[in-house]
Amino acid sequence: MSAAPYDDRDGQIWFDGKMVPWRDANVHLLTHALHYASSVFEGERMYAGNIFKLNEHTERLHNSAKILGFEIPWSSDEINQACIDACEINNIKDGYIRPVAWRGSEMMGVSAQKNTIHLAVAAWEWPSYFSPEARMRGIRLQTSKWKRPSAETEPVHAKAAGLYMICTLSKHAAEDAGFDDSLMLDYRGQVAEATGANIFMEMGDGKLHTPTPDCFLDGITRRTIIELAKKRGIEIVERVIMPDELANATQVFLTGTAAEVTPVGAIDNHTYNVGEITTQLMDDYDKTVGKKPANASAAE
Repeated sequence: MSAAPYDDRDGQIWFDGKMVPWRDANVHLLTHALHYASSVFEGERMYAGNIFKLNEHTERLHNSAKILGFEIPWSSDEINQACIDACEINNIKDGYIRPVAWRGSEMMGVSAQKNTIHLAVAAWEWPSYFSPEARMRGIRLQTSKWKRPSAETEPVHAKAAGLYMICTLSKHAAEDAGFDDSLMLDYRGQVAEATGANIFMEMGDGKLHTPTPDCFLDGITRRTIIELAKKRGIEIVERVIMPDELANATQVFLTGTAAEVTPVGAIDNHTYNVGEITTQLMDDYDKTVGKKPANASAAE
């Protein structure tokens, strides 16, 4: 991936129904989304020319907008085609796609009923979210002081921009302390997720335990891994997980569009192995999306 800043690149971005030069895909300073976080988005991956779970991502984008009280004026078929076209025009075969919808600038204040709804889709090449070395040894997480809010406090089931503010704060704090990412608890003190990925753990019983997603996203990759695990005969246990149980885990991994399946080697002072269940599901996921298995040898 180019090291160029994201506002200064060659290429085209699909913007409100047409392709515009990358550097011209701008919004006004007084856009409601910038001031009041009235924006929803998706993160999608293209592997070998195919966008994985494109329909599911587009449907979630529509649903996120509805939760935030607005309707995206493009159909699912139109958004799907925009994602495909953005990849094609930028010659992306393996990359990342970012559809984003937001309220515009007609009204500036908390109210925004008359604001135009905009939609854009950008696509670019994308390496591993975590370095290959960190992925294979297991990344290190630090428990964040910030907590995922209650469903009565924020629209927690929308992929909404405002919900990621505490993720940025948490990830910055973790990186400053020498970790790769943060583990976030929820408002009740229960294990929730990482800053942009769901979490699974094996507790020495051959089962995969994962928090119930009642105040955070039930990720598309999360659901894919649950399906793949069940095909392997691995029992999935969705339940409340408390932080003191982290000491009992033997394997831990994250799942997400960007993270894919990423082993966790440590959470705070607890350490874990990159074990058989983790590596098997990494391979299964890579095969499902059409990617070379992560632990395949270079000679294969």
